[in-house]
Amino acid sequence: MPTGLKQTSSVVAIGFSVDETAANTFTQSTTDLNLSPLDQEVFVVLAINMDPFYPDGVAGTDTSVSASITSTSQTRVVNLSNSNCLAAAVNSIKAGGFLDSGCAFQTTIETPPANLDYIGIIATNDFFVQVEGAGNLAIKGADGKMYGYRARADAAIYAALVQSEALSA
Repeated sequence: MPTGLKQTSSVVAIGFSVDETAANTFTQSTTDLNLSPLDQEVFVVLAINMDPFYPDGVAGTDTSVSASITSTSQTRVVNLSNSNCLAAAVNSIKAGGFLDSGCAFQTTIETPPANLDYIGIIATNDFFVQVEGAGNLAIKGADGKMYGYRARADAAIYAALVQSEALSA
């Protein structure tokens, strides 16, 4: 457990889902963690399982579905180089130049290794899930679960976490 935090719950799994509002359109959903700022409560993220939908197989066209999970609102799907990104994933079909759509999927999932004590701390009340397809004929999305626990931070650490999260948005 991170120094300066006191675990106040057992490990919980929080499901999430986001679907594009239209095919190949960036869409973001918000999941409320119901944290208590008066109690300086934070959510310690232990692991994330994220499953973006598979892209459409379109002859001669590269297609993909990209998704990310962040502690702050975003205007696009991001990757781990974003300081607020907790996980990112891409499913894609490389079919450009082919007459059929029978090419293999290429899957990339980016999240820190599981041997860490935790992969992130969410100090504000929400986390955000982003999705965007490219070249698809139908609406795509992403589903998953975030695993973690609630903890109470001391005043200095809580203030630093909230300020860091807010300023890096």
